[in-house]
Amino acid sequence: MTTTWPYLDVHQSRTHEPTPYEYKLAATLEEVFTKDGHELADVIRGLNARQVHAPDGAPWTEDSFRAEMQRLGA
Repeated sequence: MTTTWPYLDVHQSRTHEPTPYEYKLAATLEEVFTKDGHELADVIRGLNARQVHAPDGAPWTEDSFRAEMQRLGA
C-alpha cells in the first residue's frame, strides 16, 4: 500500500492510551450528541442526567466541562 501525503494517523495527537474515565466520557458524549443535542447546555444536562460526573465527582457545569476539554486537549 502506498501512502500519499498528507497522511493522517487518527492517534497522532495521543500522548497516552485513553483511561477508563476517558473512554466512558467519550462514549457518553457520543450518546448525548446523538440523543440530546450539540449545544453546551444540552451536553451538560445529558452528562449530568447520565450521572457521568466531572473528575472531582461533582455535577458538570459549563466551566468545569470547558476546563476538562482543555485539559484533555479536545
